[in-house]
Amino acid sequence: MIAALYQHFLDHPEVCTDTRRIAKGSVFFALKGPNFDANAFAAEALYKGAALAVVDDPSVVKDDRYFLVEDVLKALQDLARHHRDQLKIPVIGLTGSNGKTTTKELINVVLSTRYLTVATHGNLNNHIGVPLTILSIKPEHEMAIVEMGANHVGEIALLSSIAKPSHGLITNIGKAHLEGFGGIEGVIRGKSELYQHLIQCNGVVWINSHSHELSNMAKRFEAPLMYPDNGDYYHCELVGVEPFLKVKNEEGDLIQTQLTGKYNFDNIASAMAIGKYFEVTPAAMATAIANYSPQNMRSQIIERGSNTIILDAYNANPDSMAAALENLSLQNAQRKVVVLGDMMELGEDCDKEHRNLGHILNDMKPDTVFLCGEFVRITHEEVADSFYFNDRKGLMEHLQTHPIKDSLILIKASRSIGLEQVVDHL
Repeated sequence: MIAALYQHFLDHPEVCTDTRRIAKGSVFFALKGPNFDANAFAAEALYKGAALAVVDDPSVVKDDRYFLVEDVLKALQDLARHHRDQLKIPVIGLTGSNGKTTTKELINVVLSTRYLTVATHGNLNNHIGVPLTILSIKPEHEMAIVEMGANHVGEIALLSSIAKPSHGLITNIGKAHLEGFGGIEGVIRGKSELYQHLIQCNGVVWINSHSHELSNMAKRFEAPLMYPDNGDYYHCELVGVEPFLKVKNEEGDLIQTQLTGKYNFDNIASAMAIGKYFEVTPAAMATAIANYSPQNMRSQIIERGSNTIILDAYNANPDSMAAALENLSLQNAQRKVVVLGDMMELGEDCDKEHRNLGHILNDMKPDTVFLCGEFVRITHEEVADSFYFNDRKGLMEHLQTHPIKDSLILIKASRSIGLEQVVDHL
């Protein structure tokens, strides 16, 4: 069945899962979700120009433009596995608790100076996004960078079985998705599934020697490529943090980046260690790193009137929240303001971690603290003089009537809180 489906894919090498974005001549996969069944939209996909509709509901099949399978999601994943088996290029698998997408983008800009690369689009890093990334690899591509996300044990193993990375990196291990993983030990087990795959296939692994957990994992490998400390496979240094990071590379050259936050140093070092392995010149790496500008609410710097905003509202967990606040404390600004929202998926640690956030804020002493969401009510109890709002609407109304001026403002929360909408009210 997969061989026949693969022939259709070779004839029409573009895959689509959304009838709102049908490309002419594409193969449409009728996936199911909690609140939808795309089998019902297969005819619409064909009407809009799809060449084939892969479905698992026999009742919707009308002609030979429908390809009936037992399970559409499994067919998508199996098709990606089959396509991966035909590819003879390096595939770099990337996971971690924080910094995955930024690191992936940095690796891509570095490697693309020498190779024709393909990388995960945005953060499409789950059981659907990874197959779509693999299926986007064309014959002309020379290298792929595949981001893999997870919120429970076993998911990285599944994604590794699809992407079959030949090379791999874990950015870090932290307190992310604790609810799904069942605690930090579950996070370690889950993320290490990438390295288990690489051990089995005799792959290449880069390991950040700054991380105790990752350094322990290095003992499983015969020759892990360590970075960024002196004496490691690749060495670089952080020499400045305000307002953007300044890095000294292995050759001693200074690179002025457009990235803020010490936490981004490890992401930069990862990209340069991988660039060295694939023989990208130091000059090309330096230019690529210097020219990279973060987008999509990941440590994004926005100038708004007399204020400078650090928009870091794509996601948040206890480790990334603490790192963002540490970065703010290192900046030289007349006034420092924080606008923080809930950290999601913390399970039984939720109250403890939001209370601890209050302790961090008390130690840091920003000029003004705004808190928005359900769980940060506990943070508000810890931080005297903080402003609390249970939703964005109340927060935005307050900001309109009490405008902030001449301030450095950090905005950070889990994605579902939607704090990026606050920017237009500053």
